[in-house]
Parts: sequence; structure tokens; C-alpha cells
Amino acid sequence: MRYLHTMVRVHDVDASLDFYCNKLGLVEIRRIESEAGRFTLIFLAAPEDTETGDKHSAPLLELTYNWDPEDYQGGRNFGHLAYEVDDIYGLCQSLMDNGVTINRPPRDGHMAFIRSPDGISIELLQKGGALASQEPWASMENTGSW
Repeated sequence: MRYLHTMVRVHDVDASLDFYCNKLGLVEIRRIESEAGRFTLIFLAAPEDTETGDKHSAPLLELTYNWDPEDYQGGRNFGHLAYEVDDIYGLCQSLMDNGVTINRPPRDGHMAFIRSPDGISIELLQKGGALASQEPWASMENTGSW
């Protein structure tokens, strides 16, 4: 398992980049614009985390800007922690066997969500691309919120 990023939602991209980059000193690693999803993702890293060579393997802060206005109440501006895993099906089965609810099952062989005992959302992403879809995951419904 490898730590990937922490996601926070932002209201103002320019003000956020000014704070995180110009004031705090983080550097922008990559940006994704999704017209269909109506969002922008901006991935930032601490400068020392990018000095090891592969800046894409550095732990990242993901700034998520949703193009449609939303008032983030109750901590909804904090999104999730993300981890890359070697076998998403095996890990999800082990988690279930140990009493953890899979809130968003890995139906696509790529992504799942669970929650910590304190309600923190945790995204699990399959390393190296999606695995072939398989049961019981393919037909498993979401449980609760993620």
C-alpha cells in the first residue's frame, strides 16, 4: 500500500493556490479539468517531496474545485485520504472479514471507499489500473455515504 493524497474542496482556485503555493510553498504537480464532471483537480506537493526524482510518487494534496457552487457544511470541504493498493479485491475482502463496511465497493476493479471509525472517508485505488470486474463486487450496492 502507498499513500497517495488528501483531498480538500475549495471555493476559489486563485485564493487557494495563492495560499498553498505562494504562502505555504507547495508546488503544483498536475491539473485535471473535467468538462463532463464540471470540476478541476489540482495536485500539490511539498518541494522536498519532489526532490527524490519521481514527483508523481510524492504524497499529494488534491484541491478539488467544483464548478457549480456548493456550500460545504459539516466538514464536507475535507474530502478523503487516498491509498494505492496491490489487490483491491483482496484488501476489501480482508476489510469486510474484519468488520469494515465497504461504502463504495470496487465494482469497476479500480476504486473503493471505506470510512474510519471517526467517519473519515478513505479511497482505495488499484495499483497499475483496474482489475477485471468480478463478483461479488460487480453487483454490490453502495452502503451509507462515502
